[in-house]
Amino acid sequence: MWLIMAALSALFAGLTAILAKCGIKKTESDVATALRTIVVLLFAWIMVFVVGSAGTIMEISAKSVVFLILSGFATGASWICYFKALSVGDVNKVVPVDKSSTVLTVLLAIILFGETGHLVVKLIGTALLAVGVFLMIEKKKAENKETKRTWLPYAIGSAIFAALTSILGKIGISDVESNLGTAIRTGVVLVMAWLIVIIKGKFSKLKNLDRKELVFIAMSGIATGASWLCYYYAIQKGVVSVVVPIDKLSVAVSVVFSYFVFKEKLSRKALIGLILIVVGTLAMAIWA
Repeated sequence: MWLIMAALSALFAGLTAILAKCGIKKTESDVATALRTIVVLLFAWIMVFVVGSAGTIMEISAKSVVFLILSGFATGASWICYFKALSVGDVNKVVPVDKSSTVLTVLLAIILFGETGHLVVKLIGTALLAVGVFLMIEKKKAENKETKRTWLPYAIGSAIFAALTSILGKIGISDVESNLGTAIRTGVVLVMAWLIVIIKGKFSKLKNLDRKELVFIAMSGIATGASWLCYYYAIQKGVVSVVVPIDKLSVAVSVVFSYFVFKEKLSRKALIGLILIVVGTLAMAIWA
């Protein structure tokens, strides 16, 4: 069941990217993220009441609360580091470092949770995943001269915090119903998202929102909420070192939809990278 939920997480995450792209043609990305998080939070709490886990909120241990909050802060910190790195460095340098979070998450899960079953397969799958991600990143010619490496610490921080998000989330929902854990964690992410908007002075941009894009942002939020609910159910019940790579199959979902919706095509190198990601992920899933 957790493998199915991990696959659904990838599906909804892939749809999130497509819907989000439709919603940020005019809307500033930070504002769109903050608005989308509101929808995610509402969706998460609706699911809490649907499954009837709201009554167990007082039974959550202090340890779980702490780790859920830390997981939420890790997500927010990852976003802050990522956008800071992009603001001072080239995209084709920042993104590869940020994407290394997947490999780091798998390695941390093996070390911290002792997920050493089929270790050779996991390591080979992780290696294929890492190579595939790098091949998927299309390098673009830099318009400016070589930038000083002030971006590097932020990019590394983004990858580390993204990996910690999954690890801390796994610990935080160990004795909490997954929907309830997701709702609590999303509340923390919401605070972080709006803090980013306020700190960057973009709150005033809410006055000029495009209604059509607002609909896509809301739909993106619903897809994100569905993805998160499936994802945290999967890491609660399953193996983190397998769930995280499967979740990254959202790349394949996004590629397929972008081909039909936006007519975007892959280069030969990017296609090879996508195949490596799928092969590495399926290898870990089959031998989970």
